[in-house]
Amino acid sequence: MLPAAEFEILVTSFAVASRALIGALPFAIAAAWLLSRPRMPGRILLDGLIHLPVILPPVLVGFLLLVIFGRRGPAGALLERLFGLHLAFTMAGAALATAVMIFPLLVRSIRLAFEAADTRLFEAAAMLRAGPMDRFLTMALPLAGPGILAGAVTAFAAAMGEFGAVITFAANIPGQTQTLPLAIYAVLQEPGGEAEAMRLALISFAVAMCGLIAAEFLQRRARRRQAG
Repeated sequence: MLPAAEFEILVTSFAVASRALIGALPFAIAAAWLLSRPRMPGRILLDGLIHLPVILPPVLVGFLLLVIFGRRGPAGALLERLFGLHLAFTMAGAALATAVMIFPLLVRSIRLAFEAADTRLFEAAAMLRAGPMDRFLTMALPLAGPGILAGAVTAFAAAMGEFGAVITFAANIPGQTQTLPLAIYAVLQEPGGEAEAMRLALISFAVAMCGLIAAEFLQRRARRRQAG
């Protein structure tokens, strides 16, 4: 049984990672589908923009989010004026920062799944006058299902470990934005906090390993169903 403080940190981590994944997944599927089309105009530019969070330091990503979505930022001021929504230093902001960081990982996994599909099936469907949306919903998505599922689980595990962008944009507020990596960082700043940091690190490691094992299991199971 986890102590109450550690259980709260774990719940916050799951909440942030879940919101990030749910928010990022539809856009990742759309972006991956576009990137899997070899003749799409501006494909290289879109690919570069999507993978910027991988290249840039996470702290810089968090700072850019703060500039854009902070109270004085263009998007932040607009959201607050229209909807009364404030993202910086909130759980929603932590989820946004996490979503931005896991987005390239999601797109990469899903794109590979789309590209692995047999193009002859789509050509045959087009000859039978199936529209682009029909081909996407009834063929592309089911065929890419194992890759999408595995990518989502892996991205969730990665979201549980996001640090730099979250602490910059959402701070380290216990009960609101303090996820496992932020909690480890916080206790390491205290004298004698090594033992608590080790416990939190073991929890983080266990969650990450469970996510990776689940991704592999779900991917194999989905492939067996498709083959059978």
